[in-house]
Amino acid sequence: MAFLEVAGLSKAYGEGERRTEVLSAIDLAVEEGEFIAIVGFSGSGKTTLISAIAGLVQPDAGEIRVKGQPIAGPGQDRGVVFQSYSLMPWLSVKDNVALAVDSVLAERPRAERQAITRKYVEMVGLSHAIDRKPAELSGGMRQRVSVARALATQPEILLLDEPLSALDALTRAKLQDELADISEREKKTIVLITNDVDEAILLADRIVPLKPGPNATLGPSFKVDLARPRDRAAMNSDPTFIRLRGEITQYLMDIGADRGAAGDGGIVLPDVIPITQKAPPPEAYRKAAQSPIEKRYVEFSAVRKVYPTPKGPLAVVDGFDLKMSKGEFVTLIGHSGCGKSTVLSMVAGLNGISSGGIILDGKEVSGAGPDRAVVFQAPSLMPWLTARENVALGVDRVYPTASPAERKDVVEYYLNRVGLGSSMHKLAAELSNGMKQRVGIARAFALSPKLLLLDEPFGMLDSLTRWELQDVLMDVWTRTRVTAICVTHDVDEAILLGDRVVMMSNGPNARIGNIMEVDLPRPRSRKQLLAHPDYYAYREELLDFLEAYEGGANPDPVRVEGIRQKRLARVAAARTEHLVQAAE
Repeated sequence: MAFLEVAGLSKAYGEGERRTEVLSAIDLAVEEGEFIAIVGFSGSGKTTLISAIAGLVQPDAGEIRVKGQPIAGPGQDRGVVFQSYSLMPWLSVKDNVALAVDSVLAERPRAERQAITRKYVEMVGLSHAIDRKPAELSGGMRQRVSVARALATQPEILLLDEPLSALDALTRAKLQDELADISEREKKTIVLITNDVDEAILLADRIVPLKPGPNATLGPSFKVDLARPRDRAAMNSDPTFIRLRGEITQYLMDIGADRGAAGDGGIVLPDVIPITQKAPPPEAYRKAAQSPIEKRYVEFSAVRKVYPTPKGPLAVVDGFDLKMSKGEFVTLIGHSGCGKSTVLSMVAGLNGISSGGIILDGKEVSGAGPDRAVVFQAPSLMPWLTARENVALGVDRVYPTASPAERKDVVEYYLNRVGLGSSMHKLAAELSNGMKQRVGIARAFALSPKLLLLDEPFGMLDSLTRWELQDVLMDVWTRTRVTAICVTHDVDEAILLGDRVVMMSNGPNARIGNIMEVDLPRPRSRKQLLAHPDYYAYREELLDFLEAYEGGANPDPVRVEGIRQKRLARVAAARTEHLVQAAE
């Protein structure tokens, strides 16, 4: 008999035509002390499942048993941590935890309850902030309070509903390590809901995918046969990790394949020139200018950004130097606050440059213009306009000499390319977040910009939707080869998109810490990268770099060069082995 059993669980919402079958015949058995991760797409019913196990949602059919006994509602044997913190804003860290302890463990002596509260506040690393109120805490610290509160009630089962998804990459990594440590110390039965495959592998004993709804069901289990403690960078050299990550990712991509992009709808992109593109210069000029324009199409020269503060000037970015070739795709990566978005906003002309300069196609950047298209984390659509009308707004302005039919073809070509051919007449307000971001991508490409700027364009989306849109972006970019810069905190995204990955040092006074050339064949897709023998070497280098700069550290240049050389040696060894095998 399993410690936790879910048998034949089904749940629907709504009535009649509005009825949506969310979960269908869910069966799950979890052993005592086991750490299970359930991964799936947004909207697949993960939160409904965890809420049913917590006793907060009553299933329409099926049963949930703990130690063989059916549950009838919430119970102190199950502690829950949700994505939102739900703390009492007028209470301190200690009092927020004590509120739960005093309610659930009311029969215990007061001194014992106080000791339990202090123990779990200390366990999550908040002893120094025990008297602070939530408003004085960062997002990561607030989530630590939630974890402490759940653990302090001493449940037998800990339920975690995407507890880290709203946090930045560095804070998320730190809390993942803390959860792994707590799991080892507490030895509790844990069910984690997540959309992050790497998080699942880092923490869990077993991973179970949840297929997309409606009528979502569980897929096959994947056993995580990796020794603990697990190091997120070192795992990239472990064949078991590489195989397991590939199998899970491939399975999730396969079940989500029907949500991918459509074709171009049979529309031929018209040969029209936007106002941002100059007429071709004379041949003699083209020959003389070929090198500086092609090889130094974008130039950042000693770029600085300084903000005034009550304590004096603060240099956020200090001496950013980079040369880009025409058609090159560069990704910028680094910890939060390292100045990535500041660099992007300066080249976009949305933020003034304190000193230095930026040159695009031989002309200094001095303000915003249609020669640079920006895709932000939030797509900023006009909600009262359709998807097609949102894209047409820009197209009508940058193609003033094109005919209405040609402008219509430009708009609809790119909407079809990003998979919105059948949804282009829907209002923006009716679209999902992923669909809205597809509109943003179509709008940017439709402007035929000289420079495409992407500021964490998929940061608000779940991991699985992000994969789909990364492939959509790569598909459209392959056809245009527009020069592009993308700010990201996602290691896999940086490698997938970039010809070079520019790694930023920590701010203030941030600058380029390292540049990694990505020598992987194009066109690229996530599936192709997973199968490439060098992919995990690049991935390990980026993770090692981010670890070296963690917490504001400025590592010795020798350490940074050692990280780079480790990747070069690993790639060279893999290629030598491949040649030997081919010769045999």
